[in-house]
Amino acid sequence: MASSSLRSSSTTTAAAAANNGGVGRSERQQLHPARQTASSVRSKPASSSTSRRSVTPTSRIPNSNSEFQQDAGRVRVAVRVRPRNDEDRISDSDYGDSVEVQPELKRLKLRKNNWMSDSYRFDEIFTETASQNRVYQVVARPVVESVLNGYNGTVMAYGQTGTGKTYTLGRLGCDDASERGIMVRALEDIIMSTAPESDTVEVSYLQLYMESIQDLLAPEKTNIPIHEDPKTGEVSLPGASVVRIKDLDHFLQLLQIGEANRHAANTNLNTESSRSHAILMVFIRRSVEDKSTDEIISQEKASRNGLPIIRRSKLLIVDLAGSERVDKSGSEGHLLEEAKFINLSLTSLGKCINALAENSPHIPTRDSKLTRLLRDSFGGTARTSLIITIGPSARHYAETSSTVMFGQRAMKIVNTVKLKEEFDYESQCRKLENRIDNLTAEFERQLKLRDSKKYELERRLTECQHSFAEAEENLISRSEFLEKENTRLGLEMKDLLYELNSQKEHHDMMHDKVAQLESSLEQAKQHQVESSTYQKILADTTQMYEEKIAKLMKQLEDEHTRYGSTEDQLDAMRKLLTDGQKTIQRHEMEHSTYQKALADTTQMYERKIAELMEQLEDEHSRFEDLKEQVNLAKKLRHQQSSMKGKKENDELRVKLQDMKQLHESTLNEFQSLKSDYSDLSEEKARLDEELQDVKQRLLLEGKKRKTIENELVMLKKDVPEKEDDFVDKKSYMKENIYKGSSALGTPMGLHNSNPSRESLSSQRETPSNQRATIAKICEEVGLQKIVQLMTSEDLDVQTHAVKMVANLAAEDMNQEKIMEEGGLDALLMLLQSSQNTTILRVASGAIANLAMNEVNQGLIMSRGGAQLLAGTASKTNDPQTLRMVAGALANLCGNERLHMMLKEDGGITALLEMARSGSSDVIAQVARGMANFAKCESRGTIQGHRKGHSLLIEDGALTWLIGNSNTTSSSTKRHIELALCHLAQNEDNANDFIFSGGLKELVRISNESSREDIRNLAKKTLRLSSKFQTEIHAE
Repeated sequence: MASSSLRSSSTTTAAAAANNGGVGRSERQQLHPARQTASSVRSKPASSSTSRRSVTPTSRIPNSNSEFQQDAGRVRVAVRVRPRNDEDRISDSDYGDSVEVQPELKRLKLRKNNWMSDSYRFDEIFTETASQNRVYQVVARPVVESVLNGYNGTVMAYGQTGTGKTYTLGRLGCDDASERGIMVRALEDIIMSTAPESDTVEVSYLQLYMESIQDLLAPEKTNIPIHEDPKTGEVSLPGASVVRIKDLDHFLQLLQIGEANRHAANTNLNTESSRSHAILMVFIRRSVEDKSTDEIISQEKASRNGLPIIRRSKLLIVDLAGSERVDKSGSEGHLLEEAKFINLSLTSLGKCINALAENSPHIPTRDSKLTRLLRDSFGGTARTSLIITIGPSARHYAETSSTVMFGQRAMKIVNTVKLKEEFDYESQCRKLENRIDNLTAEFERQLKLRDSKKYELERRLTECQHSFAEAEENLISRSEFLEKENTRLGLEMKDLLYELNSQKEHHDMMHDKVAQLESSLEQAKQHQVESSTYQKILADTTQMYEEKIAKLMKQLEDEHTRYGSTEDQLDAMRKLLTDGQKTIQRHEMEHSTYQKALADTTQMYERKIAELMEQLEDEHSRFEDLKEQVNLAKKLRHQQSSMKGKKENDELRVKLQDMKQLHESTLNEFQSLKSDYSDLSEEKARLDEELQDVKQRLLLEGKKRKTIENELVMLKKDVPEKEDDFVDKKSYMKENIYKGSSALGTPMGLHNSNPSRESLSSQRETPSNQRATIAKICEEVGLQKIVQLMTSEDLDVQTHAVKMVANLAAEDMNQEKIMEEGGLDALLMLLQSSQNTTILRVASGAIANLAMNEVNQGLIMSRGGAQLLAGTASKTNDPQTLRMVAGALANLCGNERLHMMLKEDGGITALLEMARSGSSDVIAQVARGMANFAKCESRGTIQGHRKGHSLLIEDGALTWLIGNSNTTSSSTKRHIELALCHLAQNEDNANDFIFSGGLKELVRISNESSREDIRNLAKKTLRLSSKFQTEIHAE
């Protein structure tokens, strides 16, 4: 069902194109740009090329800018044809060319067969030999110049997977500058055309992966929301990281980081197929120069009181993921889900293009996040250029025709380009703030200078006042001194006499004070002795109380510990009580079921006995009639003596014997029914006795449950004071619980084992409806019960339960439920304990299905899944079991974070051991695991978060890969070649390749591999490794 829905979604665009009858010739349409004015945004045609001088020469395409400006609002569409590869030459050897290009007429012809072809006209046609520079000059450079002049612009690539979209847009060209794509060339022109002092260039690099917007420059940012301005309708991503570009080298580093984080996978159509839509957003902020030649801008600037003006513009470069058919790409599992989301988003984009081309009143832009992001590019205010890439192969005629019709419809779309200008209030505010700061600093400096001068004058005035006051005080003191000296000499004698008397009195008073001080000193000594005694007593008392407090704290901690353990015991008691209640409910349900079945059986037998009684009465009446007929015949026998009477008597005798036999058989059947009825009565009596016993046991269980609940309440209220008391109570509760559980009878789930076995047998009887039967059984029985049956002692039941879990694990929506119900633990337990080959094979397959999910991979490894898988591989020789085990380990190899655990648990060694079985299926899974492991290591080495020797080489995988590189299986050979190429990208593995002969094998792959992408990867690896180049030149 998933594959059919995916095929229908992938061909929606082609079907829509076929039904649109008026789109066959694009030259019939005359497109005119719409005119629209607004109060906030000024709409006008593109400014002349003299306002900015581009660095890129324009001599090769002299008329491109004029044509673009004449019809600037319409979406410009160009076609680029990919060169043929080896697969195209091999597959199209018996067919003619399906694509014919006429670049001078800008016309493209698609041939259905030798006598039917369709012709289409585009804005530009690029042949297989067109250079990257010419593609940029024609498609992207006019848009870049418009963006530099203040308009929004979009450059987008659309086409089938493997036709060169990423090569056209995102080629870095680190080794050869001529190979650079549109992204690098556009940023080179933008950086050269902007001034770092006044202009800013910022970028965001995003990917739309499975309808989730992720930041390629910050991988931790996932599921970024889209914000739409309700007033202007402008779309923004506030959660995305925005990086300001310093120079071109800085931008190239960002592109390398983004490409390393972008999702890619290996499919039949492309070994590095993009699994997401990549969107490069370039935000440009430019200030309008005063010497602008634009008269309108000059007039407006004159009327705006000299306020500076800035232009904000945005350039979108969109690398869409390629549309693909599942039957051609070979996608399955997670790749199938990725392809489904890619085709759904492209279908939504096609619907929007159709609606815009047909002037529909409703544009379904909200059906997909891709159409919401490109809302301004199609039918909005941006200048848009679309390049569609196609392949020349006749095998992909349907995809090529769908892509061409997409471009034809896009050419009908006319955007209303708008110049986005606004006053540069921020820079003006910064200038005014700087001016205010300067004036404030000057004012503060002048004020400080004035204060300093004022302080100096005040200091001098104060010094003068102080000197004058000192001089005046000196004169006054001099005169006063002379007057005092005269009086002093007269009073000196009197003072000496008075002082002598006072000294005498003072001596007496001091003598008294000395006596008082001596007595107070003795009292102070006594007080000091008493205070020291009190301090010692206080210290002893304090120490005693501290010891008591410590003991009380310790007792409190012990009480808390005991209370915690008691709480744990209470939780366990509650859980056991809950289990007992569930068991009682189950017994009650079973009891009601038995009663219903007994009533139905009794009623059925009573009806049958009644019917037999009626038949017996009918037979008895018939017997009485026959008896009367016999008596009548006896009377007639005496009256009739002829031969005719004898014959009738004989016939009557025969009938009488038949009726007698029938009566005897009826009596026998009645007796047997009577005995059956007596047996049923005895069975009913026995069931009634059992029912009474069950009721009594249920009542007993209820009483015990209430008793246990009361004990729990008592325990919760009163925590035991002694450890011995607590131990006694705990043992008593355990004993009661054990008795209660033993009284419940049969264990849980025993009565349901027979229905499960009947369901499994019905599954064997109808294998054609296996999936429906499994879903029905899972719904009726429950996934938890199925997981429990995996531990059954019945081997048949266990096998069927494992098969059901394996089938459920094949669908992603069931995996989370299986993990929650303990399915993974049960599967791992089977791998550890079971010896049955079928169980080991099916359990390994179920684990392989679960290992497709990254979250499940971590859980499998954390619970020892790799060790158990390795042990399973060592104890069986069944090829199918080994294939399942190898598939599970191969899926685990695709997670780089688990590599070290996988090596330590023996996963790599187990893969190499299983390869010795000789089975081609097992070897194919081993090769796939090696390729996944090597690719993850190579990615980690390129991103810089992994260094050192390869773990595969440490376990001897390189020797095995080299020895099996010439296998006859194409898929196995492809995986081995990819593994060797990825291992060789790590420079630390170069010496191992040289000494083991891996370098020669790598050279052979670069020349003789059947896949062109693998040959290119091998050549690139050889070219980038200095050690390989030295060794090759030495040979």
